[in-house]
Amino acid sequence: MPAAAGFFMKQIFYILNYPFTVLFYIIFGFCLVFFHGIQWICFNVFGYQAHKKSVDILNLFILLCLKVLGTSFEFKAPKNIPRNIPIIIVSNHQSLWDIPPIIWFLRKLHPKFVSKFELGKGIPSVSYNLRNGGSILIKRKNAKQALSEMIKFSEYLSKNNRSGVIFPEGTRSRTGDAKRFQRKGLELLLKNLPQALVLPLTINNSWKLQRYGMFPMPLGVKIKYTLHPLMKVSDFEMNDLIDKIEIQIKSNILPK
Repeated sequence: MPAAAGFFMKQIFYILNYPFTVLFYIIFGFCLVFFHGIQWICFNVFGYQAHKKSVDILNLFILLCLKVLGTSFEFKAPKNIPRNIPIIIVSNHQSLWDIPPIIWFLRKLHPKFVSKFELGKGIPSVSYNLRNGGSILIKRKNAKQALSEMIKFSEYLSKNNRSGVIFPEGTRSRTGDAKRFQRKGLELLLKNLPQALVLPLTINNSWKLQRYGMFPMPLGVKIKYTLHPLMKVSDFEMNDLIDKIEIQIKSNILPK
């Protein structure tokens, strides 16, 4: 009887995913459309700082939208991260929901992203920010374009002492399992920013939000972000540094 009751409760809980997911997407969609206009005004009328503030607030609202699903966030970051030097945030990648907490919780570092080219159009707020907020859009099958954009990105981070976020796995891990790092992009970024600090980041459990695809989204997912100690690029030989980053990130991925 207890086993049957447990099975029944699991089914009820799973069914509840559907109405709550519908509610989430309604609120989430409204936020994207509303803040698209806010971003446009801030960027074109008031400039970078106002636009950045609008993006920060948008991502706070996205986190609040996810609270509708009972999603919680644990963000452990080292104290006193310097802001007068470029920082390269290197992370594993589990879902598209990895990004809003990074933007919000690390907003003082002005995080910018290495993103795939396709995300630069068609998504209210998100595409606008990627095109205008300092991130870059990479064509994966166009090495020349990718190289050019990475060099520009390095120069931008160096000039403005901002942080760049890169997911060296290339694509999302839909099961939470770690993928092998694709090193070329990360290596290029490190070579062009020898004065930078590297901030390794391990993300756990965000893949569970998309375990069924985009619909339904499960209730009660607890996402954990662990930021590891900073490392100065110039203190390491390139391959040793990338090895160290990869090991540190992957060794902190929790078992399923």
